[in-house]
Amino acid sequence: MLTITRELRDRMIAHARADHPDEACGVIAGPAGTGRPERFVPMLNAARSPTFYEFDSGDLLKLYREMDDLDEEPVVIYHSHTATEAYPSRTDVSYASEPFAHYVLVSTAEGTGEDDPYQFRSFRIVDGMITEEDVQVVEAYQL
Repeated sequence: MLTITRELRDRMIAHARADHPDEACGVIAGPAGTGRPERFVPMLNAARSPTFYEFDSGDLLKLYREMDDLDEEPVVIYHSHTATEAYPSRTDVSYASEPFAHYVLVSTAEGTGEDDPYQFRSFRIVDGMITEEDVQVVEAYQL
């Protein structure tokens, strides 16, 4: 199960709505070994595409160096789908290289307004196998 704060969930949804009609993408880093998403890192979709996302390789390298320096790991890797449901595509599965990360998808297919419906779903993707998981939204983490 993914446990995430309301603030981080809302920031992912806002990013997806702001980048529409292109797919939004980003990472939420957290302290290594905790599985707790904490640091929101919106990324630029280098593909600038409504049907595909790609992290800029330079930005991604910088992020991984930062995470290494801060003893963090990618806890959530997220992106949006702008015209389809929030479910991993074959391309998404082929790019899923972090076996311990939660892969979150936000669908903005029904609109980008603050009151428009959206889908917010989380998956584990390991060795090409997709497993949907529950999401628990909390106000703050219980330490």
